[in-house]
Amino acid sequence: MRKTTWLAAATAAALSLGLTACGSGSDTGKGGADDGPLVVGVTPVPAGEVLHHIDDKLAAKAGLKLEIKEFTDYVLPNTALQEGTLDANLYQNQPFLDDFNKSKGTELVSVVKAYLPPMGVYSHKVKDVTKLRDGATVGVPNDLTNEARALKLLASAGVIELKPGTGADASPADVTGNPRHLKFQEMEAAQLPRSLDDMDAAVINNNFAQDAGLSPTKDAVYLESAKNNPYANLLAVKKGNEDDPRVEKLAKLLTSPEVKKFIEDKYKGSVLPVSGS
Repeated sequence: MRKTTWLAAATAAALSLGLTACGSGSDTGKGGADDGPLVVGVTPVPAGEVLHHIDDKLAAKAGLKLEIKEFTDYVLPNTALQEGTLDANLYQNQPFLDDFNKSKGTELVSVVKAYLPPMGVYSHKVKDVTKLRDGATVGVPNDLTNEARALKLLASAGVIELKPGTGADASPADVTGNPRHLKFQEMEAAQLPRSLDDMDAAVINNNFAQDAGLSPTKDAVYLESAKNNPYANLLAVKKGNEDDPRVEKLAKLLTSPEVKKFIEDKYKGSVLPVSGS
């Protein structure tokens, strides 16, 4: 039976209070209430759908109880995990987690990689990213990791060039070649799909694209490749809780053949399964 708490990202304070009111994770690791439900924070798509499939079809047989809490932003699932109101979360990649730990002073670690949701360029005005007009406005996420990822995607499409050696902290200041004189509009990642009509294109994270009814394989005018991609989404916990038996059970299920098949059948290339950690 599904247990879902919807947490809309209205304000951080209100949501933090909502988390506390709706129940808390065990924050116990090895020695805690391992027979209680594992409280996992997710974004609705695809993480929430994958977790609900596990909860409905696989968890009971594995002796695992799940409580799934849904978030609509990228900050609160980590702050809740650090504070102990979540036992684990599933929604982010390793570069984002590393930057979050560095900037927020959190102690969160990866347990296992689960799947890759490819980032894409979307547009209501062109069908080919290389056909963007001179001076076009392109929306990009305003958080460090996803903005860097977006700029790298545009560079791989050949519409901009980045300074050699640019890494996971790339910003518009690192753009060394911009023959189309693109203008980058930075905004919250969740706001980009609804702002498409106001821009020439936007680089949108997979989960927010699908939330908005966009199909990465059908609607993206340019889509990220899975080859050598460091942005697979991972199951994360607070440091010290990696060996929680409930976490180990969920990690095993996330990389199981059954979940791999679910991802392949449901998303048909819009989300790609990842085997192993």
